[in-house]
Amino acid sequence: MNRKERRVVVFAAAAALVLGVAPCADAMHIMEGALPASSCIVWGVICLPFLAAGFFSIKKTLNHNRSSITLLAMAGAFVFVISSLKIPSVTGSCSHMTGTGLGAILFGPAAVSILGAIVLLFQAILLAHGGLTTIGANIFSMAIAGPFVSYGIFVLCNKMKVNRKVSVFLAATLGDLFTYCITAFQLAFAHHADTTLGHALGEFLVIFAPTQLPLSIVEGILTVLIIAALESYAKPELRAIGYLKEGQ
Repeated sequence: MNRKERRVVVFAAAAALVLGVAPCADAMHIMEGALPASSCIVWGVICLPFLAAGFFSIKKTLNHNRSSITLLAMAGAFVFVISSLKIPSVTGSCSHMTGTGLGAILFGPAAVSILGAIVLLFQAILLAHGGLTTIGANIFSMAIAGPFVSYGIFVLCNKMKVNRKVSVFLAATLGDLFTYCITAFQLAFAHHADTTLGHALGEFLVIFAPTQLPLSIVEGILTVLIIAALESYAKPELRAIGYLKEGQ
């Protein structure tokens, strides 16, 4: 990023810090009305610096190699399709695969914040999946927290010389699971008036686990299959975005 772009990201981060610690802070697809207004505002504000960084990340990628827009669109479409297949879970929420691990592995976590935000907006408007008031909370859990974990796991596995397919599987699976850990925290934080935050969090995690554990494993397998297909048929594109090194 150049100096002007860094200033925008820093400004957004500062706004998130100032507004995020406001008194209203005490107040996965979380549906409309499942969170109080204070929580909706805080989660939305926290997302701002990540979305700014994601915009500049995508801009840099496309400026470097315009043809990478095909892979970028594919990663976004994967998120849209796979996260639309939902299973009812906690009242006010649902379990589903996220699909964000693929984009995080290929383009980094910042870019996925934009892809996820677009997907969540379209799903809220067209499919009544999630909500407009809760979109900030949903963006943070699915398009920010999960992808950062996926990317971190993938990079760590690469440094440890773990088999690439195993690395992709672990990244996608654990990123999915972390998304729902964050969703459980968001719900527990908003609805723990009659108990402690820890107890409420534990209850939400237990309710999510029976559906989310197998779904995360399925997502890991699907992501490995897609990466394997891309490595067979789209090697030039993968080299262009830096996923494969020259000669691989």
